[in-house]
Amino acid sequence: MNILMVYPEYPDAFWAFKTALKFIGRKASMPPLGLLTVASMLPKEWDKRIVDLNVRPLTDEQIAWADMVFVSAMLVQSKSAQEVINRSKAAGKKVVAGGPVFTNMAHLFTGVDHYIKGEAEVTLKPFLADLAAGTLKPEYSSTVKPQLNDTPIPMWKLINFKDYAFMLLQYSRGCPWDCDFCDITGMFGRVPRVKPVERMIAEFDSLYINGYRHGTIFLVDDNFIGNRLHVKQFLKKFVIWQHQHNYPFQLTTEASVDLADHEDLMLLMQQANFSKVFLGIESVNIESLLGCHKDQNAKRDLVAVVKKVQGYGMQVYGGFIVGLDKDPPSVFDKMINYIQNTGVVNAMVGLLQAVPGTDLWNRLEREGRLLEDSSGNNTSARLNFIPQMDREQLIAGYKRILSTIYSSRNYYQRIWTFIKHYHPTSKSRIKLRELVAVIKSSWHIGIVSNKRWLYWGLLVRTFFTKIKAVPVAIELAIMGLHFEKVVSDVCKEE
Repeated sequence: MNILMVYPEYPDAFWAFKTALKFIGRKASMPPLGLLTVASMLPKEWDKRIVDLNVRPLTDEQIAWADMVFVSAMLVQSKSAQEVINRSKAAGKKVVAGGPVFTNMAHLFTGVDHYIKGEAEVTLKPFLADLAAGTLKPEYSSTVKPQLNDTPIPMWKLINFKDYAFMLLQYSRGCPWDCDFCDITGMFGRVPRVKPVERMIAEFDSLYINGYRHGTIFLVDDNFIGNRLHVKQFLKKFVIWQHQHNYPFQLTTEASVDLADHEDLMLLMQQANFSKVFLGIESVNIESLLGCHKDQNAKRDLVAVVKKVQGYGMQVYGGFIVGLDKDPPSVFDKMINYIQNTGVVNAMVGLLQAVPGTDLWNRLEREGRLLEDSSGNNTSARLNFIPQMDREQLIAGYKRILSTIYSSRNYYQRIWTFIKHYHPTSKSRIKLRELVAVIKSSWHIGIVSNKRWLYWGLLVRTFFTKIKAVPVAIELAIMGLHFEKVVSDVCKEE
């Protein structure tokens, strides 16, 4: 059986980093972890190939080779996913679809022969049994939340590490919080399920043995610290592993803001070589936070949270939302000031989107305020519901936030604010592609662009005050080019 596994293309949105990737000679930011894991669940005797459309185009020859085409996607990849389905069906192939968007929003698609909904550890087995028996059904679904003890190690041989900026692993699923706009608890539950420590160490071993060295690994957990007791046990073991292997990996992940309450946990993350963490800050307006059930944020000093995490050597990527029901007109200026003053350089500010499977969606549906399905794009000026604030005022305020915080002067000012409070502790080796990135950025930003004085001013100040942070300053300057393009595209939207 020949199985072609296709990962649809991402649009050039916030997380794609397409502009920045050119500086380091990579084709995509991250590999399709879900498909790589599912590949390890399929019969060993089957031939499997992965085509990541973020790396290279899908050819007719690849489709012709396949007996079945497997597709997995996020909502933001829907357009590309439908194109893959159409091409596969035109070639007479059976299409099997799974992953978040096919689980929650299958109505968006046509041409899928078999849906694998829910978590593959549960729903893939009956599909494979029916395939062997010749009794396949159109849909396989389950709401069971399996333990992750037997989730297989991803099949790394199906990709080329050099195509990607960083690798992905998953330690846990689920989140103990219940934010009304988030679909994670609906999909994965409020009780975080974790992989055994030994299994996680084996996954790091697998990357190392397969030749991935001196790179970044993003732990794609919904909330890395959801099970604090277990995560500390894992980190203690992983600190030893990193030391024994001479720190081949830097790590990044996502967590809730209560991370800042646990200095022992942040210390372990520092010792384990974490360099970045994404925090869902969401809003600087307390009433807005309480209104979307983000109580854990409302009762904390969110400035102190960021400063404390930065003090442990981790960059803070911040997630922010405008369009919450309790947002006042002053929220736009408050958010701009907060982002600038805390030095959250990578600030993902999005218009609230209602997605199926959330309390927000259900409430807006009851209130008759839903307009259309979400696009899945975290940075889009398109609303899919009727907001409490005047629509034009909201969209204009949103665009003003983006254009203000990502103006060249404010962006570089924010980098410097961050670096002043940042204590770089992560261990890494200088790689050839990073040297190439320095040369390219020196030319494209330091000489050709109108940001050259800001660029050199930042590097000189960083060199003389915190020399270990120079690589981070260059990285952030490069990423600024990507954010500049994303913001330009958003501000052009009608």
